[in-house]
Amino acid sequence: MKTLKFAEHLVPMVLSGEKTSTWRLFDDKDLQVGDKIILVNKTTGENFSEAEIVNVEEKALGNIVDEDFDGHEKFESTEAMFTSYRGYYGDRVTPETIVKMINFKLI
Repeated sequence: MKTLKFAEHLVPMVLSGEKTSTWRLFDDKDLQVGDKIILVNKTTGENFSEAEIVNVEEKALGNIVDEDFDGHEKFESTEAMFTSYRGYYGDRVTPETIVKMINFKLI
């Protein structure tokens, strides 16, 4: 089964149902609708839940609109979003970078 890691501060948001979407860049897992996934706390390495992917959409980071944040944590600004993703993925993150927006439901 595929896994997705979440920063520790996001785990409670996922478990409460507040966070139902995650964005991934440079998807090396070929995440698709219908995939069952194990959700992992990135800090502790613990599996904290399982989910099913219910929707996947791709677009350039520079084309993100307010509606894309439904079920996803918001950033203070566009620059804060880029800073965050560069922290995970490095300097190759640009406005043209494709983001895979993954909606999931806990199972």
